[in-house]
Amino acid sequence: MRCFQFLLRAIPAALLLVLCLQLEVSDAQENTNSRRILIFDFDMPDKAKANEEINVKLKLETELRECMVVKAYLKSDVPVQGAFNYKYTRCLCADSPVTFIWDFHTDRTLRIAAVVDIVKETGICTEDMAVIPIKANRYYKFHTLAID
Repeated sequence: MRCFQFLLRAIPAALLLVLCLQLEVSDAQENTNSRRILIFDFDMPDKAKANEEINVKLKLETELRECMVVKAYLKSDVPVQGAFNYKYTRCLCADSPVTFIWDFHTDRTLRIAAVVDIVKETGICTEDMAVIPIKANRYYKFHTLAID
């Protein structure tokens, strides 16, 4: 009979312990998953005239505590000459967003992708170690530019 009394006292304590552990684990998961690796602000006109100068801006931010090396460039379904093909490499940290700018001309409608690769490259960030995400290291946004 005494062993049953021990079980009756131990079960509520074990349930309380499991509940506390479960709440702590779910709270920790929420904190790590809520940080966004990259925040895109891709600014580009929807329409332009043929051979008019098009100005494209890509502002990047991160919510990670660590800095990272990013390489940004544009891709298109139609070949474009000039500054469109510039690739920029910068250090991105939470307290200092970066903006990339491309100016180019085109006479055809384009579907453009702003592509950002997170790379392992030394000498870009002031810190010795820049973070590289485990899940993905390439991010992109699409936009269509209609030419009249």
